[in-house]
Amino acid sequence: MLNLPFPVRDANAGSGSEELGDLPEWDLSDLYRSPDAPELEADLNFLETECAAFAADYEGKLADLSADELLTCVERNEKISQVSGRIMSYAGLRYYQVTVDAERAQFMSNMQEELTDFSTPLVFFTLELNRIDDDKLEAMFAENADLARYKPVFDRIRAMKPHQLSDELEKFLHDLGVVGDAWERLFDETIAGLEFEMEGEKLNIESTLNYLTEQDRSKREAAAREVARVLGANIKTFARVHNTQAKEKEILDRWRNMPTAQHGRHLSNHVEPEVVEALRDAVVAAYPKLSHRYYELKRKWLGLDVMQVWDRNAPLPMEDTRVVDWDEAQKTVMEAYAAFDPRMADIAEPFFTKGWIDAAVKPGKAPGAFAHPTVTNVHPYVMLNYLGKPRDVMTLAHELGHGVHQVLAAEQGEMLSSTPLTLAETASVFGEMLTFRKMLDGAETKEQRRILLAGKVEDMINTVVRQIAFYDFECKLHDARRDGELTPEGINALWMSVQAESLGPAFEFMDGYDTFWAYIPHFVHSPFYVYAYAFGDGLVNALYAVYAEGDPDFQEKYFDMLKAGGSKHHKELLAPFGLDASDPKFWDKGLSMISGMIDELEAMEDE
Repeated sequence: MLNLPFPVRDANAGSGSEELGDLPEWDLSDLYRSPDAPELEADLNFLETECAAFAADYEGKLADLSADELLTCVERNEKISQVSGRIMSYAGLRYYQVTVDAERAQFMSNMQEELTDFSTPLVFFTLELNRIDDDKLEAMFAENADLARYKPVFDRIRAMKPHQLSDELEKFLHDLGVVGDAWERLFDETIAGLEFEMEGEKLNIESTLNYLTEQDRSKREAAAREVARVLGANIKTFARVHNTQAKEKEILDRWRNMPTAQHGRHLSNHVEPEVVEALRDAVVAAYPKLSHRYYELKRKWLGLDVMQVWDRNAPLPMEDTRVVDWDEAQKTVMEAYAAFDPRMADIAEPFFTKGWIDAAVKPGKAPGAFAHPTVTNVHPYVMLNYLGKPRDVMTLAHELGHGVHQVLAAEQGEMLSSTPLTLAETASVFGEMLTFRKMLDGAETKEQRRILLAGKVEDMINTVVRQIAFYDFECKLHDARRDGELTPEGINALWMSVQAESLGPAFEFMDGYDTFWAYIPHFVHSPFYVYAYAFGDGLVNALYAVYAEGDPDFQEKYFDMLKAGGSKHHKELLAPFGLDASDPKFWDKGLSMISGMIDELEAMEDE
């Protein structure tokens, strides 16, 4: 276990966590043993020397290289990416464990600045690649199969060709990147440092939001009002972060001649804008038959005349409120993975045994959950804030799916392993579905089946409907920011316009709910990321339908898809399953699975 240089509360400290069992913590020593580890110093020295040597060897010369020489150049660039990725993975993960610790924040910032300084001379690489003639590049791919393997990387780089600035300006923007990162850190540190008071105890945002899934309605209301109070008190800071980042993005997009604020995300995701818009339009059109219909059912189950926002994630009255301890959560997910394919459980097993998961809620720890791939010659790390709710088991299944995907894709190497966001959610959502189906098959009563179905429908609504509403909010926010500075009240109004539309007439909205946009990290860290969740859910629903129909080679095709990482376009990856995401009817197939579950829940009401 990593020896931390200052005291950290025990993993099992905090409200109720004694019921959860022995929660694992990260052992980051597979990256580096400490911030002053000699291996880290050696890697920094390597980067400083190699970045300068790379620039000296290749700047101004890329167009004249032979196929073999260009392959060597690409491989050297890949090695630089791997070493710098290892350093920033260590600094970032260590920071997210205790975001309020000044030393960790300083270390991460120092590493970011050093790596930015070292890598500034490399900006020429993508710029000069884009100046190589298409025919010449194709001839080089035909000549050298090892170089041709990198064609998907070249394609993604060259997609930015119309939006490329001068070499000097690109270097300037590269150096300026650390300033934008500072706004992200301000957001992270502000969120992590917020204190909420519940039942006489001071809590972080993760533990407070957890109250919104309590059986006791008065506790849910108290939590919602407390979140609104604290966010309202800090709303000027959050509005400043969003205004600044949206303005920075508007300037960059204008200089790069991007047609929309979201266009850059589509390019990086290697997905056509019309495919995303087809997804968005299909989901918005389905609001009445999905979220509106489900929440009307839930309103009746809760015995309410109208639902409030604190009822959205409320457990059902008949729901079992027992805490799921860590061992049971692990067993449930691992058995579901193994039943699908033993190889999947084998890949997942080291996450539990080798310190690749950090599960407990701890003071200063970043909220939420993620799986970070680090670099291809180490392994991924999963972060959770595990509180023993049934949904937390699904979150474990989700993040472990990411981890399995990242392990398999690592075979592609540093430049080809990274999966576009639209496909990055595939294994995670599929892992959730496997876990859900296993639990559903084990239901012994009609009530248990109803609870499981309702829980899954809610998760899918949160993944599809809520995330597309988030996407619409971001589109509106960035469009509005182009016309000038936005007041907190202006941002609040944009938020409410999408919330009312997506949640439907079953809801009333309390005063203060209009500030709830402020705690969503994706808006700050990864603008327009959120549609990837809906894309992934729709894709997995369609994939799962193929699996359920009994495709005899499904497992092999599935593993091949995960192993491909970012080496293939979504059309190529889905073709073996007979699926095509560019077909508008594709999304209707995925949405029909959610609608079918709501049909079953409504039928139960009539029995």
